[in-house]
Amino acid sequence: MSGQAGELLHQLKSLSGPFPPWNLEQLPSQPGKLFLEWLKIAVESNVKEPHAMTLSTVDQQGYPDARVLILKNIIEDTFYFASSSKSRKGQQLKDNPKAALTLYWPSLGRQIRIKGIAQDEGDEAGANDFRKRKPGARAVAMTERQSQLLVEEDALNRSIEVQKKRLQEDPDFVAPHWRLYAVNAQEVEFWQGDTDRKHIRVQYTWQDEQWHKNRLWP
Repeated sequence: MSGQAGELLHQLKSLSGPFPPWNLEQLPSQPGKLFLEWLKIAVESNVKEPHAMTLSTVDQQGYPDARVLILKNIIEDTFYFASSSKSRKGQQLKDNPKAALTLYWPSLGRQIRIKGIAQDEGDEAGANDFRKRKPGARAVAMTERQSQLLVEEDALNRSIEVQKKRLQEDPDFVAPHWRLYAVNAQEVEFWQGDTDRKHIRVQYTWQDEQWHKNRLWP
């Protein structure tokens, strides 16, 4: 079986291109500005769900824990996402606010890696984000049992229906543990893939109250 898996994986193509050019002579001074430039190109290129990103945290046993969620906003060099503070990632961030964000757009051969400190933006910010969610997404969040053991599907469906009725009666209801998190970037790396593996890597590092840019070997 392992041999079959290896053969299957070996047949798959990667970084086949062509990829968009990247002019390194016009790099902005802040990573947030370059991120927005790349995001606009991704949207214009019809990259599917370009705002989907992997959030990596550290659990109580010291293991890295990763999952994909949605980038909600970027202001300057701060990146935002939302979750319940009672969720697994919410509890992990409470114990250790250090986090990493990763975005990858295969059709463009581009990857962005962000390291920083996650900060809870408070009740009002969490409530504002919650109200913008679709009713179904709000109802699921209101069950407040994310990552808990699910024994039967009916229990999940009943709980969601209860919360949907609750929202019909009170459309402005907000799940009390819903939070908007801000990741204040300390390091951001932009990676442009190359078909010959001569990848271009530019790293922004926050030091001495300013951003420093460096090229990295592929």
